[in-house]
Amino acid sequence: MAEDRRLEEDDRGPGAAFQVFILMEDLLEKLKLLNYEEEVLKNHNMRSISRLYFALPTNPGEQFFMFCTIAAWLINKAGHYFEQPQEYDDPNATISKILAELRSFGGAADFPPSKLKAGYGEQVCYVLDFLTEQVLKHTGFTWKRPVYPSEELDEEVIVEDDAELTLNKFEDEIIEEESDDEEHLVDLNVLKAQSNKMNVGETSKPEEILESKTDAAEWYLEVERVLPQLKVTVRTDNKDWRVHVDQMHQHKDGIETSLKETKGYLDKLHSEVSKTLEKVSSREKYINNQLDPLIQEYRTAQAQLSELKEQYQQITTKVTDKTRILSEVTEELEKVKQEIEEKGSSITDGAPLVKMKQALNKLKQEIVQMDIRIGVVEHTLLQSKLKEKSNMTRDMHATIIPDSSTGDY
Repeated sequence: MAEDRRLEEDDRGPGAAFQVFILMEDLLEKLKLLNYEEEVLKNHNMRSISRLYFALPTNPGEQFFMFCTIAAWLINKAGHYFEQPQEYDDPNATISKILAELRSFGGAADFPPSKLKAGYGEQVCYVLDFLTEQVLKHTGFTWKRPVYPSEELDEEVIVEDDAELTLNKFEDEIIEEESDDEEHLVDLNVLKAQSNKMNVGETSKPEEILESKTDAAEWYLEVERVLPQLKVTVRTDNKDWRVHVDQMHQHKDGIETSLKETKGYLDKLHSEVSKTLEKVSSREKYINNQLDPLIQEYRTAQAQLSELKEQYQQITTKVTDKTRILSEVTEELEKVKQEIEEKGSSITDGAPLVKMKQALNKLKQEIVQMDIRIGVVEHTLLQSKLKEKSNMTRDMHATIIPDSSTGDY
């Protein structure tokens, strides 16, 4: 099974193992669109799920109950009645009901139900994602156009700094400094007059070579002093397309320079990896060639071992049968021995004679008692006979008494 699953993943591509994470993230976004937090989590007092909840195993029992609860809620929202599962319901029956509803919606259930019983995995994410799609179709959900927030232009704040000066401020400072220290400054009015004269006399040919009368050292010192204040910074507008083009060119140059270095490293790494793979393959072939006879011996030993195991199983079954027969014979022998011992003990034992003597003595005592009783009865009978006889005689004499007057009897 594991080998078949590995072959199936190879056919789907190297990213098949990570498809479940993408599917779980899409499922979570769709559940948020359906407001599952208010309708499911708060009603059942559950905590919110993460974007990897049904993708990785954390607590299979809790994950399976959460899956059944969300699936029942989605089926009910899609227009089909589904009874809310309880915690102690039969999981197989619940899974079969969910798969039946999935097929009724037109979903494909070409996987074993045991995949859903685990409570996590690609099949669980697929079932929930399909049901969310059906709910979105049933409710008529549509995406609306995005509403962009209006951007308010910030008022430009001019920061006055020693390094950022406007042209008017720059001229005012120069004029103030000229009034303070005239010895070390250049007269701007003179320079303007000279420039005007030069502009006027441009058409006329100069009679002599123009030569500056300004001291070069003083000019150099003035330039050194004013140079920090001549720095003017221009505020860039982020919405200007020229700025974006410049940034694109800068990024392109950076990418090209980084690509050259990275390409060299990658080529070197590729060559090293290819050499290492060649070495590994050659070593593998060498090891296979060296171990081929040992592998053959191992296979023959495995075959012999399997045969011996079969023989051992057969012999073990025979031994168990023989042991059972031996136990039965032993039981019969014990019964026979017990019977023989009982008979022998009854033959050699004098207990029956003692019992017979005791019975005879008891009979003699009973006979004596019977004789006494018989004698008593005979004596009583004799007395009764004698008494009866005496009574008869008395009666006879009473009837024969003579009459004194007549002399008759």
